[in-house]
Amino acid sequence: MRIVVSGTHASGKSTLVSDLALALRGHVQLPDPFELVDDDEPAGAASFVRQLVVTAERLVELSAESDVVAERGPVDFLAYLAALTELGRGSAGPDLTDRLRSVTATAMGHVDLLVVLPLESPDVIRVPDDEDPELRAAMDGHLLDLCEDEELVGSVGRVLEVTGPPESRLAQVLAVVAAAR
Repeated sequence: MRIVVSGTHASGKSTLVSDLALALRGHVQLPDPFELVDDDEPAGAASFVRQLVVTAERLVELSAESDVVAERGPVDFLAYLAALTELGRGSAGPDLTDRLRSVTATAMGHVDLLVVLPLESPDVIRVPDDEDPELRAAMDGHLLDLCEDEELVGSVGRVLEVTGPPESRLAQVLAVVAAAR
């Protein structure tokens, strides 16, 4: 099963990915693509474009029989790019954004389960100002909208939004995985 865990920064993705990799024996853990991109400006449009491409390529290259848990998918980076535009902090431009939407839709067709971690109210994970709470909140809103976009995620096996403490999130995902087997 190919599982992608999506969410804004400091939403609990790393914890859930790690917990899933331990609970689902045989699943390979794919790291946050930020770790795979050498970038001086990690929260800029150019970096988000590169990370989107990395996440899309790795999903497309997986065989249908691959058992992976990936931290982030290309839809995450479309959401970050939309958030940057909303906040007036740069843009990928309309032509590139259209191409990236197509790349994202193709890659998401290789995902069996998209797990989305929305920010909760009240927010259970507090972030300091240097973590850019404004970008975090804007990305979260765009991600939730994009995860309802049939053109982007319509070919995903299942989209699951999970909330609650880490053990509850894990249990929610494991229940879906067990039902799919």
